[in-house]
Amino acid sequence: MSPSLAEHVAGHLAERLAGAPISWGVCEVPGWGHQLPPDTVLPQMRELGLRATEFGPDGFLPDAPADKAAVLAAHGLRAVGQFVPAVLHDPRHDPLPEVEAAVAGLVAADAGTVVVAAATGTDGYDARASLDDAGWARLLANLDRISAAATRAGLTATLHPHVGTMVATGEETERVLRGCGIGLCLDTGHLLIGGGDPVALAARWPHRVAHVHLKDVRLDLARQVRAGTTTYAAAVADGLYVPLGAGDVDIAAIVRLLESAGYRGWYVLEQDTVLRAAPGGPGGADPRDDVRACVAHLLSLAAAPAGAPRTAGE
Repeated sequence: MSPSLAEHVAGHLAERLAGAPISWGVCEVPGWGHQLPPDTVLPQMRELGLRATEFGPDGFLPDAPADKAAVLAAHGLRAVGQFVPAVLHDPRHDPLPEVEAAVAGLVAADAGTVVVAAATGTDGYDARASLDDAGWARLLANLDRISAAATRAGLTATLHPHVGTMVATGEETERVLRGCGIGLCLDTGHLLIGGGDPVALAARWPHRVAHVHLKDVRLDLARQVRAGTTTYAAAVADGLYVPLGAGDVDIAAIVRLLESAGYRGWYVLEQDTVLRAAPGGPGGADPRDDVRACVAHLLSLAAAPAGAPRTAGE
């Protein structure tokens, strides 16, 4: 890392670290695990030095956008974005109204990014069908419609490659980037689990990265998910995600690439977690431990010498 870049990272990275309720086990998937309330999660985010957060699933924060923003502000946090799973490939379904509703809420809460995933139309992330050319054409056209609607509202729309959705692999992500103009939410964990190389993608498409979800994963469990020998939810419960720097994603290389290319957006610490029980009780892990380790790793990057980027999984 050059001295000027190191100074930039050291001086500004801390101001651009955001959280996500899923790092505390809060998830939209039925039966995911023990669910913590906002009055536990939000104070812990600020305790760990995070400046902002994504909204989390419906029902975690109040429904009214102004009330969402007020709850966050009461804990010293600002809104950064919202994850919106939407069915984009089905000719019987128009995803624009639901995404526009989320966009209106984000505008009211002074957030900047809507994070869209290409949902299958079923609950969970353990199975999906493949798309034919007509399905891909609808998906890409809907992404451009969503991007245009977000831009009109003053927001940025991004597509989030995600395990168990219609855009999960590195190849599918490249097809989106070649086929439409929406920004990319670079999720370093989901791309590796889907068989992609997040370092290579960041190097090839840095100008399309508009939002970043930082995750680190165990490649051995990622390969099991990819092969279908375990489900995504089971792998998460078994420790698929590990603190940044402890897994098989070259987080340092990705941050260096993006910062060198002029990325000045948020880095959202988003480690999918399943809580088996309430923290502090029998069998209850404290999610703060992993988030604290992630923050420490990121803030250490400026002091680390730059090395050659690793191929994903090395």
